[in-house]
Amino acid sequence: MKCKLSDICDYAKDKIYVSVLDENTYISTENMMPNKGGITKASTLPAILQTQSFSIGDVLVSNIRPYFKKIWLAEYNGGCSNDVLVFRARNGVSNRFLYYVLADDAFFDYSMTTSKGTKMPRGDKDAIMKYDVPNFKYEEQEKIAAILGALDDKIELNQKINDNLAA
Repeated sequence: MKCKLSDICDYAKDKIYVSVLDENTYISTENMMPNKGGITKASTLPAILQTQSFSIGDVLVSNIRPYFKKIWLAEYNGGCSNDVLVFRARNGVSNRFLYYVLADDAFFDYSMTTSKGTKMPRGDKDAIMKYDVPNFKYEEQEKIAAILGALDDKIELNQKINDNLAA
């Protein structure tokens, strides 16, 4: 069975003062790594009073040039650019499962297909929420996320081994 993305999550709309953020707690499209590579330290903070906030467990996705596949499952609370979409799982939905739904290449392909603009395409926020997702019970979501998480951990370990061997 399938449902729409809007059935399992919402866009977070909370704000945070930039003054309480630093290079480690601010996320922009510039410090999100392509190809699902996570994040790095921000080089600058925005020169505005408030920005969008995120919480532990939220899924952050760069909304500019979706083909770069920039996504991160928040490990701490912070703030982010308005060019970053903050997805918050609804009650009864695993945030790790939501992350894997959104990390699927099919989601990024859909986001590109429905995006607006050619030079700097941006995902259409309304169309994104119409994306079809599998409908599983919470326990099944957690099992799926655990299996995919174990595979991600193994890939990360292998990458570290490769980097060490190359050094």
